[in-house]
Amino acid sequence: MLESVKAARTGAVEQATRDSERAQIATASPRELGQILAAERGFTGDQWSCLDSLWQRESNWNPNAENPSSGAYGIPQSLPGSKMATVAADWRTNPATQITWGLNYITDRYGTPCGAWGHSQSVGWY
Repeated sequence: MLESVKAARTGAVEQATRDSERAQIATASPRELGQILAAERGFTGDQWSCLDSLWQRESNWNPNAENPSSGAYGIPQSLPGSKMATVAADWRTNPATQITWGLNYITDRYGTPCGAWGHSQSVGWY
C-alpha cells in the first residue's frame, strides 16, 4: 500500500513538473524559448551567450525576420526558409520550429553555437 501511495505521489509530481514546463514554454518569448531549447542540448553558459549573440545579430530573435536581399528567413535566417519544414510545416510562424531547426543546423555544421558565432564573426555569415 505504501509503495502505491509513493508511486502515485511521484507520478503526480512528475505530471505537475511537465505541466509547469509546458506552461513556461507556451508563454516564453522567442529568446526565452531559445534559451530553454538550447539548455536541453547542453548549450548553457558561454554556448548560450554565443547563440544569443548570433541570433540577436541575425534576426533580433524575430520569427518573421526576412532578409530582403537573400530571402533568408526567421530567427536562424534559414536560406531558403523552407528548409525549416524538415522540422515542422509551421516553420513560417512557430519560433520553436525555427529554433529547433537552427540548433540542428548549428550542431551539424559547426558543432556548437560558439563555433557558429566564431565563423560568423570572421566571415559575416554562418
